[in-house]
Amino acid sequence: MLRIAVPNKGSLSGPAAEMLHEAGYQQRRESKELRIVDPVNEVEFFYLRPRDIAIYVASGQLDIGLTGRDLLIDSGAEAEEILALGFARSTFRYATKPGTISGLADLAGKTIATSYEGIVAAHLAEHGIDASVVHLDGAVETAIQLGVAQVIADVVETGTSLRNAGLEVAGEPIMQSEAVVIRRTGADADDLKVQQFLRRLQGVLVARTYVMMDYDCRVEQLEKAVALTPGLESPTVSPLHNEGWVAVRAMVPAKEAQRIMDDLYDIGARAILTTAIHACRL
Repeated sequence: MLRIAVPNKGSLSGPAAEMLHEAGYQQRRESKELRIVDPVNEVEFFYLRPRDIAIYVASGQLDIGLTGRDLLIDSGAEAEEILALGFARSTFRYATKPGTISGLADLAGKTIATSYEGIVAAHLAEHGIDASVVHLDGAVETAIQLGVAQVIADVVETGTSLRNAGLEVAGEPIMQSEAVVIRRTGADADDLKVQQFLRRLQGVLVARTYVMMDYDCRVEQLEKAVALTPGLESPTVSPLHNEGWVAVRAMVPAKEAQRIMDDLYDIGARAILTTAIHACRL
């Protein structure tokens, strides 16, 4: 069986389980379950701490895992990202007291507090910055106030927590993170079970991104209509019973569907419908 690590809690857990369910895999019914077997799909799921998943995958005991890009890099494990999943996005930034730091070079000689020591150490080394890194678990905003560090490095979403602590972001982002699928570095890239798993997840990503659009239009307006809905390869066009009319079907980006419907209506298309896509293979 394919052995897969899944986050057991935190911001990654719920969306990961939802995506796996949409991909047709059985998921646990109770949060206390640490392992389940999906015999139909020949998959065994292990529910682990998100921070530990890269370590388990790198050891070769598990084939692949779902975790955060940040946790993968922070672990330093011999594992690699093979698919971005588009949820649990976050941005890592440096932050300090206003007016203290204007650029990355100003971090030299400073003490930086963070829960992601591996990410920060790698970023500093990449840019040749000599600074001290202090590891703290949990919220790090108070580290500056208490004199533990002059700078912090943490996830920044709205910046509200930083402002409440009297801090501001400094310099460019350290990294952009999101949920990813990982495997051991050097593992067989052509493993058929892994490829099938990835295709299923990619199908979910496409289904979430696109909708199917159907509409009728006059033949003389078909080229304009097709330009608005080119589909992936090309749209499906079928003649209608009424001469001079055709039915068109194409996948369109969900975020642009309403605008496309307006544009189609303006050129004379009618009976314009959108339908959710629940699964696909491209």
